[in-house]
Amino acid sequence: MKLTKYTHACVRLEREGSVLVFDPGSFSEVEEALAGAQAILITHEHADHLHEEAVIAALRSDEALELWAPPGVAQSLQTRLDDGAAKRVHAVLSDTEFVAAGFGVRAFGGQHALIHPLIPLVANIGYLVEGNVYHPGDSFVVPSGIAVQTLLVPLHAPWSKVGEVIDFVVAVRAPQAFPIHDALLNDAGVTLVESHVMRIGAGYGSTYRHLSPGESVEV
Repeated sequence: MKLTKYTHACVRLEREGSVLVFDPGSFSEVEEALAGAQAILITHEHADHLHEEAVIAALRSDEALELWAPPGVAQSLQTRLDDGAAKRVHAVLSDTEFVAAGFGVRAFGGQHALIHPLIPLVANIGYLVEGNVYHPGDSFVVPSGIAVQTLLVPLHAPWSKVGEVIDFVVAVRAPQAFPIHDALLNDAGVTLVESHVMRIGAGYGSTYRHLSPGESVEV
């Protein structure tokens, strides 16, 4: 599969003409990421993971495009679409499996990481595609009983600290790892966090590699 990182949490997977996109959010190059896509996976409702207006426009304009998201997100989108497009929006629960654009997908987790007790929690689903690429959304949920091959690592967020990022990489122990959720860091911050993830992750068999927005890699 070809994996392309976009700004922040948006990632595109391509295989033999099939295209699946994770979390086209407000910080990302949404139109570029969604060009030719047949499937969208949304981890949760926050705008940096779901650019609602752009996604609704894409669903209205492309009758082949389908979307999977936690139930509340799916229902919210369905209310803004006509019946035909609404039928292409699917609710996802944790511990379920489905096929999106020909890719096998498993769902994990269910809850966004805690930011603060006074900030309400929302649903969050992590997606494992083809038993290979794992996008956790805004959580550090480790897929149980699965040997993840490619981990997308949330480098920085209001709900995390560097030690938790490192512990997540160590716990998953994927052979290869790449960054997501990094738009709130400047270049110095990215370099600092990545240096810790790269060094400590290597000791547990995980090779971390930086990807800049627009950069692609085969996984």
